[in-house]
Amino acid sequence: MDLLALYHFLHNAYGSQGWWPVADTGKSFSTYRKRARLSESQQWEIIFGAILTQSTSWKNVEHAIAELRKRGLLDPERIQKIPMRQLALCIRSAGYHNQKAKKLKSVAKFLTQHTLRNLRSMPREELRELLLAQYGIGPETADSIMLYALRKPTFVLDAYTRRIMARIQGRAMSDDQLRKEFMHALDTDAELFGEFHALFVAHAKAHCRKIPNCEQCPLQDQCRFAGDKFK
Repeated sequence: MDLLALYHFLHNAYGSQGWWPVADTGKSFSTYRKRARLSESQQWEIIFGAILTQSTSWKNVEHAIAELRKRGLLDPERIQKIPMRQLALCIRSAGYHNQKAKKLKSVAKFLTQHTLRNLRSMPREELRELLLAQYGIGPETADSIMLYALRKPTFVLDAYTRRIMARIQGRAMSDDQLRKEFMHALDTDAELFGEFHALFVAHAKAHCRKIPNCEQCPLQDQCRFAGDKFK
């Protein structure tokens, strides 16, 4: 199965995901909508959320972002001004709060030195290298920021994607190889990349878990792992 066919198969199975969730202005935090355009504050929210979601679940991140919003801290300049200990307490629900507070401070400083408009105007790979040079930003976080906050077409590789692709193909690939495969095979469409990544997350949670539920998996006939299991 080629990658575009895989995308359509997953989309038919799970429907549009509309990820990354951001709160609608003037509405409750639990109200999300897929937006063609994001406000500046929503872009900052996504960038800070990409840091907070490292090594934890999105549910825990929601609580941390809600606390930051309540205190008016979803702003790079305000993040820089608040004492480190207070910031860490605000994001405690996201786990590793002391470490993540340092990362948020670093990223906030970066965002006061580089406007969102300037970041969006940069060539994709140049922007990725700049992000990777910042403290607290690894490949997955950099790609999440580029794709969801800045709408740059790039593919986000996470543990779910690695697991699913290794099982479908019957072999593991390096992150560089896997990213190149996605970037080469698909149109450079940020919305497509975002939906594809979200569909991998949905599939991993529903079926392709660490202990997989192959019996009811919609990809059973296309997956080498499932095929070997039921020989």
